[in-house]
Amino acid sequence: MNIISSAERQIILDTETTGMNQGAGAVYLGHRIIEIGCVEVINRRLTGRYFHQYINPGQAIDEEAIQVHGITNERVANEPRFHEIAGEFIEFIRGAELVAHNASFDMSFINHEFSMLSPKGPVVTDICEVLDSLAIAKFLHPGQKNNLDALCKRYGIDNSRREYHGALLDAEILADVYLIMTGGQTKFNLVEEQAGQQEGGIVRLPQNRPALKVIAASADELSNHEQRLDLVAKSGKCLWRG
Repeated sequence: MNIISSAERQIILDTETTGMNQGAGAVYLGHRIIEIGCVEVINRRLTGRYFHQYINPGQAIDEEAIQVHGITNERVANEPRFHEIAGEFIEFIRGAELVAHNASFDMSFINHEFSMLSPKGPVVTDICEVLDSLAIAKFLHPGQKNNLDALCKRYGIDNSRREYHGALLDAEILADVYLIMTGGQTKFNLVEEQAGQQEGGIVRLPQNRPALKVIAASADELSNHEQRLDLVAKSGKCLWRG
């Protein structure tokens, strides 16, 4: 599997639900989305555009879930139902690359909500690419805790406002984590591909091609590079320093 993170427009997304059952199977236990939070990133920069909506699920919220996200039945009683906000949400994410932490969980809920629309809505992957930031974290930090709080601590990101889980706040925090964690990388190969099996095969350049121009890094760029390596070193051994 390849994780591609070179999309021009990305939407960092989080959801809160009526129950805290883990895994994509939670949706089959009858739980529903009660909050969606998204922030927009274009060319690896936050634009300030966002989508945020509380949703009336039409059913009771588990007490265990309320203890985690603080969203009560009374809080969402007068909020719109999902079908009322679906069109705006779909247009906000359409054509972007969605980035979510443990994406299968969020996508299963969104797809379930889409499936109950009349007429039936799309499947997320029909309108968006999906990138799981948890998969990237596990690839970069195998055997370590890779939840959002652990990643904030590892990368020195302030999450002191996170008294409760909240979709918009968590999306904002995840955006900071994702941009630092990927740090300019545009592609991660999580499994090795056999030579010649990549899309399009190997393209060999002519031997008589002009020599590439070598541009030396400036003093400021070298300083920024060292600061980045210092940040990497906080989470463990920095391979680039031997």
